Amino acid sequence: MKMLTFSLCLSLLFSILIFIDPSSYAADFQPTKLVNKVCNQTSNYNFCVESLYTDSRTHKAERYELAYVAFRLASFKATSTKDHIAKLLNNNATAGQSHHLQRCSRVYKKAVSALAEAYGDLDSESFYMLVGLSNHAAHAAADCQATLKGTRLLSPLTAMNEVFKVLCEICVAVSRLF
Repeated sequence: MKMLTFSLCLSLLFSILIFIDPSSYAADFQPTKLVNKVCNQTSNYNFCVESLYTDSRTHKAERYELAYVAFRLASFKATSTKDHIAKLLNNNATAGQSHHLQRCSRVYKKAVSALAEAYGDLDSESFYMLVGLSNHAAHAAADCQATLKGTRLLSPLTAMNEVFKVLCEICVAVSRLF
């Protein structure tokens, strides 16, 4: 139970931190033209910039390296969300909750798989599937959110789904650079 509480707190803290305005931590901070181009294509510019700059390679990244940064962030979030759902399933979920959580678990497994495939495409420099794989992964957040609508499970997973959705938007925007 302590591990679940710690995991929830860590996920919540990460979710809160990535929504902080980047200007609040560095007044002279200026995103690169490439980061601006990518982040202007997402629904949350500040989140995008802050997320990408959590990786020190972003400051000097060209499109290829920025793609790795974006897909790594999305993969991490998909995996951590999938793991969080598994913990919820193992910790006293009611029968009704289990049904919803199992659906979310299945769609996040597909998202993790799609992002792993995207990594493979980056490694092999075959970029034509990146946008489709990014969109496929993004559907996990929407599907999970739709499944949870009307349940008491919304609050912890809503933030995780929203974060993952925007991370996938970043992947789509970066993928369009190829």
